[in-house]
Amino acid sequence: MPRPTPPPRGRPSRRLLAAGAALVAALATTVPLPAAAAPATASAPAAQAAPAYNYAEALQKSLFFYEAQQSGRKPSWNRVSWRGDSALTDGADVGVDLTGGWYDAGDHVKFGFPMAFSTTMLAWGAVEYRDGYVASGQLTHLLNNLRFVNDYFVKAHPAPNVLYGQVGKGDDDHKWWGPAEVLPMARPAYKIDASCGGADLAGETAAAMAASSMVFRPTDAAYADKLLGHAKQLYTFADTVRKSYSECITDAASFYKSWSGYQDELVWGATWLYRATGDAAYLTKAESEYDKLGTEPQSTTRSYKWTLAWDNKQFGAYVLLANLTGKQKYVDDANRWLDYWTVGVNGQRVPYSPGGMAVLDSWGALRYAANTAFAALVYSDKTTDATRKARYHDFAVRQVNYALGDNPRNSSYLIGFGTNSPKNPHHRTAHGSWWDSQTVPVETRHVLYGALVGGPSAANDAYSDSRSDYVMNEVATDYNAGFTSALARLTGEYGGSPRAGFPTAETPDMDELTVETTVMQAEPRATGLKAVIYNKSAFPARALTTGKFRYYFRPDGTGPVTVTPGYTQGCPSPSTAKQFSGDIWYVEVDCTGYTIAPAGQSQHRMEVQFKIGVPEGGTWDPTNDPSYQATAGPNRKVPLYSGGVRVWGDEPGPATPDTTAPTAPGTPVASGVTATGLTLSWAAATDTGGSGLAGYEVTQAQTGSDALVLRPATTNTLAVTGLTPERTYQFTVRAVDGAGNRSAASAALAVTTPAAPAPDTTPPTAPGTPTASAVGPTGLTLTWGPATDAVGVTGYRVYRGGTVLVGSTTGTTLAVTGLTASTAYTFTVVAVDAAGNVSPASPGVTVTTTTAPTGGGCAVTWTANTWDTGFTANVTVTNTGTSAINGWTLAFTFPSTGQKVGQGWSANVTQTGTAVTASNLAYNGTLAAGASTSFGFNGTHTGTNPKPTAFTLNGAACTVS
Repeated sequence: MPRPTPPPRGRPSRRLLAAGAALVAALATTVPLPAAAAPATASAPAAQAAPAYNYAEALQKSLFFYEAQQSGRKPSWNRVSWRGDSALTDGADVGVDLTGGWYDAGDHVKFGFPMAFSTTMLAWGAVEYRDGYVASGQLTHLLNNLRFVNDYFVKAHPAPNVLYGQVGKGDDDHKWWGPAEVLPMARPAYKIDASCGGADLAGETAAAMAASSMVFRPTDAAYADKLLGHAKQLYTFADTVRKSYSECITDAASFYKSWSGYQDELVWGATWLYRATGDAAYLTKAESEYDKLGTEPQSTTRSYKWTLAWDNKQFGAYVLLANLTGKQKYVDDANRWLDYWTVGVNGQRVPYSPGGMAVLDSWGALRYAANTAFAALVYSDKTTDATRKARYHDFAVRQVNYALGDNPRNSSYLIGFGTNSPKNPHHRTAHGSWWDSQTVPVETRHVLYGALVGGPSAANDAYSDSRSDYVMNEVATDYNAGFTSALARLTGEYGGSPRAGFPTAETPDMDELTVETTVMQAEPRATGLKAVIYNKSAFPARALTTGKFRYYFRPDGTGPVTVTPGYTQGCPSPSTAKQFSGDIWYVEVDCTGYTIAPAGQSQHRMEVQFKIGVPEGGTWDPTNDPSYQATAGPNRKVPLYSGGVRVWGDEPGPATPDTTAPTAPGTPVASGVTATGLTLSWAAATDTGGSGLAGYEVTQAQTGSDALVLRPATTNTLAVTGLTPERTYQFTVRAVDGAGNRSAASAALAVTTPAAPAPDTTPPTAPGTPTASAVGPTGLTLTWGPATDAVGVTGYRVYRGGTVLVGSTTGTTLAVTGLTASTAYTFTVVAVDAAGNVSPASPGVTVTTTTAPTGGGCAVTWTANTWDTGFTANVTVTNTGTSAINGWTLAFTFPSTGQKVGQGWSANVTQTGTAVTASNLAYNGTLAAGASTSFGFNGTHTGTNPKPTAFTLNGAACTVS
């Protein structure tokens, strides 16, 4: 089934766009065979007679793609030079380490359901065709990648009946377009457990870990046992808590809802556990659940018009059980399914393009062909039917070769392999945008080697290498899984050699970190400057959090220098200058603590403006300044540092060490003396060593005590707190320069603190009687007159019924929520002063909340995923009446004339002007009392996409949520 995946700065949730089609399965994906081609004798497109491609190289690169998808701490063996650590706080919101695993596709959500399926398919290929990995030298890379993802599954399964199935919120992730290393959004973790399970998710993860245990068994039996232990627990969890996981991880419902249900995973998982353990009880379990698998509509014939993919595993179960048991019913189901993909069944066959591509569905069509090709190879290797053995083998070779370049375009669909492969996959990190935009930069910055794109979306061999075309040009872990395993099989048969020296590390395509300067004011005695740090990093992308840059200049004389701060985007604008060497000085802009990352139009830059010059009477010539550049643009004469290391630009030369201490500060003077504090000030020190004053150290001593307190100060004034009443203190001050040199101490100041004032025991006056406004069924707003207090009121507390604290505030108004409709409440208010004294309660006010609104006979839920000029809407209609509805029409009006309906599913959706109607299909026309049905459609808009405000069902108004 089409897989939903994330939109670039907005785009429809993929895999759900055709989800409705999955419920009626292949009705839209079959075509009649030509009249002259009888199903019993028609042949599939012929395979290549000899190896047409270097399958070992394709396998090498296909595995590399999984390393580009890694999340978390980048392992030392990862070969993708342009990837770095990412998403290192995954799971922090739930207190579980959920770092690791794979990003799903061109986005950065970790969807556990397709991740587990991809793992099962990769492991299956190694179980069947380990020799292909050995012969091509790729076994170590396979084991590395399988261990990486299984380590994540282990983390995600912290208890027998707990499995974290998603990290990242789909819509939030998909609205942003940038590299994984600088993700700006929160990434919540979602789980299933005994209270809200997911047999499909748990069953598939059990299959993945069981199959993987077989791959690791020959080289690491202890790790294989560990995976098998988790697999057994997960399968028991799946079998015990039978529920669809998207009912509990509801965010996944818009992206990877299992439309086939969980029955296929129960069969699939048990079969893999039987293979991994040899325990016949698992085989018995698989066979007992098999007869509950899906059938063709209005038929007892097992489904055959779809294929093995992230949602539906029953087609894989046909092959596994037929090969394991040889029983005729499994053989018949496998034959029928693969015949439908090759010669046809009952006059119908999967559509084929003129160039020979089997096209099951528009979204990621090559993925379906590749998955089927792999299963066909596994089955053809075991079947004793010589005709079918050749037919299915040749079909598989033909589909793999089509993807590698044997097609009318003579173009490979595997990135970085063969001729004219795609260059602009729909993949955020590979693109390397710093602008949060699919169009900036124009060219994709990285080669996403080994990624299989979706390919032609119809049976016409047409394809567009467009980054925005996520139907034909997105990539995903499940796209590559069956394809990789098929390549392992063909490598074993036809041989081949991996590419020597692959991969070579990529080098940056531009200066990633720069400083640009612009002369804003060229005055007789000063120069006004705008300096902008830019972070366009992608090799790998990284955030700049300890950035500093320096602007060097010559004062032209011995007089003072003035530095005037100006506008800043965030980092403090400089106000002082320091001597660098001889007559060269500099101002430093310190952005430590500010994040400058390639994550958006404003996020990737930091602008700071300042002016440097001399007072009236001085001389100023900027043209001899080491950092001066008359034209606006990147300025290498302004060096940029990260963590103290220069990452851009050039310094003017070695600095002369500063060993001269500042002069001693003036004697401190005390003001504002209280029993517990005072303010010190002193005449500033001077520094002639070149590094400039960095601050002061104030030493505090108490008469009669040997204890010394060292207090830092950045200016020549300091507020001192925490003193004891009626004590004598002595204070001295030293100056410190930028090189760490300390001055002599100032003369000492002695100060005696007075006695402490008597404590405040007088409470405030009672607040005024509260009044209520904005009264609703669940909340209201209270306002009251202020209390008075000799010292000062610091806040108010609002009570319900005199004893239940509703809330606190520093003002005289409070919004109260969480109330019950049609209920009377009495509220009082007390005031609190700085000493903690509480006033008498105000007079009470009694308020009755309003009655909650009641709905009619229907309710509508509308959700939409909106991007630049398009959107996907999902609508759920609920019959809230007491009798069934037989046949329904939902009507609503778009608020904007620019909103247009496109392709719909699970309903007939039409539009006239701004009026839209959606009527039921044959299978969902009856809505029992309390029942719901959902439909959806793609649409376009011209800039805004407001939600419809009113809906009618068969003419009756509905409540809307």
